[in-house]
Parts: sequence; C-alpha cells; structure tokens
Amino acid sequence: MLICGEQFHNIPMIKGTFPINKFQQIETPFYYYDMAVLRQTLDTIRQEAGKYDNFVVHYAVKANANPKILRVIREAGLGADCVSGGEVRASVEAGFPNNKIVYAGVGKTDKEINYSLDHDIFCFNVESIPELEVINELAEAKNKVAHVAFRINPDVGAHTHANITTGLAENKFGISMEDMETVIERANELKNVKFVGLHFHIGSQILEMNDFVALCNRVNELQERLMKRHIICEHINVGGGLGVDYHHPNHFPVPNLAEYFAVYHKHLRLYPGQTLHFELGRAVVAQCGSLISRVTYVKKGTNKQFAILDAGFPDLIRPALYQAYHRIENLTSDEAEETYDVVGPICESSDVFLKAVDLNKAHRGDLFALRSAGAYGEIMASGYNCRELPKGYTSEELV
Repeated sequence: MLICGEQFHNIPMIKGTFPINKFQQIETPFYYYDMAVLRQTLDTIRQEAGKYDNFVVHYAVKANANPKILRVIREAGLGADCVSGGEVRASVEAGFPNNKIVYAGVGKTDKEINYSLDHDIFCFNVESIPELEVINELAEAKNKVAHVAFRINPDVGAHTHANITTGLAENKFGISMEDMETVIERANELKNVKFVGLHFHIGSQILEMNDFVALCNRVNELQERLMKRHIICEHINVGGGLGVDYHHPNHFPVPNLAEYFAVYHKHLRLYPGQTLHFELGRAVVAQCGSLISRVTYVKKGTNKQFAILDAGFPDLIRPALYQAYHRIENLTSDEAEETYDVVGPICESSDVFLKAVDLNKAHRGDLFALRSAGAYGEIMASGYNCRELPKGYTSEELV
C-alpha cells in the first residue's frame, strides 16, 4: 500500500513554474524554495493532524535549517525536532518556543546538553543509560529537572534505503525492547530527570503504509507491557519517515498526509491523557525546494553526451550518497528531447546527478532545475574542492 504517486510512473511529465527571468540574474548554483508549496504543505498538516485532538507535529530540523524556512514552519505552529546542539540553537534563534523543542540523537555532548538545559527545552529523547546519567548530573548542577523520553529500538524494518533505516535491532539507535523497563526504573531512581514518554523512529522516505502499521503494532505491544506494571507514558513519539514522490513533484507537491495520520489514528492505541507526537522533515520541505544550476558545457562522448552543470555533489549529495533520484528539468529549452548524462564538475566519477535522461536539447547557459531538493539538499552541502556553499532564495524574495 503506497501513500503517494510513486505507482504512477506513466503520468505525462510537466515542468514546474519558475521565475526564470529572476533566475537569469542570480549566480548559480543556488537553492530556490517555492513558499506557496511549503505553505500548502503546512496547511495540510494542520488540517489533517488537527482532526485528532491529541496529535502534535514537530518539524525535523535536520531536513533543512535555512532560517527563512524555519521561520515559516514556526509560524505554522509546528514544534522543532533536533538532533544536535546546533539544531537546538537554530530553533531557538528561529523563535520556536522552548517548550516545543525536542532533542534526540545518540551522541549528545555535555555542551549540547547544557545549552538545551539552559533553554528549558520540552524533552530529551534518550538512547542509553550512560546518557541518562549524564543528563541527570548536568541537570543537578543547574538545579533543574530534565524531561526525558526513551528511544526504543522496535526492531521494525522499513522499505527504504539501507542508510536511512533506523529501527532494526542491528542499528545504533535506541534502547533494546528487552531493556525498556530497566531504563525506566533507573530514571525513576534519579532526582533530576523525569520520565515522560517513549520515542520511536524506523527510517526515512517510507512509502509503504504497512511499515507504519507495523510500528503501531509494536508500540501497542510495548504499552501493554508497561501497563501491566502500572507504568503510564504521557507522550508517545513515533518519529517521522513519511516519503515524497521524487518522480512527480509537479503532480504530487504534497504527500498523502491524510492517510498517514489516519493510519496512526486507526492502528495505534492511545490511553487516556496520552499525546502522540510526529517528527516530519522530508514530507514538509522536500517538494518546495529545487537546486538551480547552469549548463557549463555540452560534451559529446563516443557513446553518449553529457550535460555538465556548475553544480556538483557538494551542492546536492543525495544522488552520490544514496543513489537517489531527482527529477531534472531544462527550464530554458523547449526543443526536442535528447538523451544526456547530467553530471557535475567534481573530479570524481560519482559526481553524476542522473544518467540517460531525456531532456529538452541543452545548450551552454541553459538553466536546469533539480527538483524535490528542499530536504537534505542545502543542509548537506559542503565546501569540498574549496567551492562556495550554494545560497538559498525563496519565491517571496524573487517577485
């Protein structure tokens, strides 16, 4: 059972709408964010999650921490899900209320924990007893009580890339189910932490609804175990993971959030007074963003031709790192299609965005859009080869 248009590969392709005249005046490569798509997505989240009184949605800051993006998400009322002290700081600076900031991550440092304690964040998602004891020690030094939830590894697989599967027993994340009661008992022994809930996360770019059903079933089992011992969690956090349609960003700019939230409402049993938390990242920002790049050269090889862009994998690493697909559009040509390998300028063979793709005939100076790049695009850019980081512009700036 799929949750977006990935099953419709025969849909006629159409190009997105972009302010090309404005683009011509900007140095490439750069990221462009369509704020209408972002706001439409946020409105849909608010509408669909709002059908259920006890659903709370946080934004996974790791997907895109551009301050202009964070501001709009904060204004929409979402909380902030952070996985580093830097993300906690970015959330604070973007104006997220401290009581809506959650800090997860398997390797929190003392500096990061102290910063989070100083800002009285809502909760730490804890991944081990040693981490729990460090948080307690640092909170004691500040005469504070830190709220903690325990990330439990549910040993639930997800139909996604191996590098972004996080819920299997072999993964580094979380506390084993067998140790769940032990860590809760340890928390109750400590004076400067308060146990408030459980946290789960099984992966990213998940398109199979049955993966989320499996997580619901596992959470139900674990809650039943705790109830037998009269342990009640105020908060259940099921993470994120909802995928988007990378093949059809123009047809499906907003993922099927209605079905996503409905699955949890139907399959996950909450007890009176419990709140269900979500951490959506990719689903919020992926489709609003595109990497805009110019064709530097068109090179004809023996068996193929190459469209060589001024963007490379330092600007968008997902194709090289995950073998990820991004739809590519030639924004400035309507000529007959030809077949290209679209590549970057980096002196490594992995600097390839897409092979054997049919595009409108390319010329030097044409503008290409690499679509669905709003998540894990700009945020993962690097200065490899001493390249400048790509800048980010919004549609509201380019009017």
